[in-house]
Amino acid sequence: MQWYTDVIKKYVEFSGRARRKEFWMFVLINAVISIALGLVDRAIGTYSSGGGLLQGIYGLAVLLPSIAVAIRRLHDTNRSGWWILIGLIPVVGWIIVIVWYATEGNAGDNRYGPDPKASERGGATFPGGEPGYPQA
Repeated sequence: MQWYTDVIKKYVEFSGRARRKEFWMFVLINAVISIALGLVDRAIGTYSSGGGLLQGIYGLAVLLPSIAVAIRRLHDTNRSGWWILIGLIPVVGWIIVIVWYATEGNAGDNRYGPDPKASERGGATFPGGEPGYPQA
């Protein structure tokens, strides 16, 4: 749950970088909450074909944090946040964006900020790049 609350605390922070774990845990918890609210909507009769009232309110509440964490995730792969718009292209755009979200972030600092995984690696730098990371 910490990963979810950390993203909510950075409500509109579009700068910086987000680890894969931070992004995907937010997506997972977001989906679970949305499904649960959908079930509650059905139980209390506020569900229609387009979704439920509670689900809709929740979706609006997490819209900006969702966009912000997605942009920070792209920053971790050294891509501009504007690349999120490629997801507007049906099917092909979705696949490209999902692959980028699943791609390992750049080791070390990049133009968007310090490496969020640096503390786990002890902040050490390695000649020729970090082990396990693709060469830039």
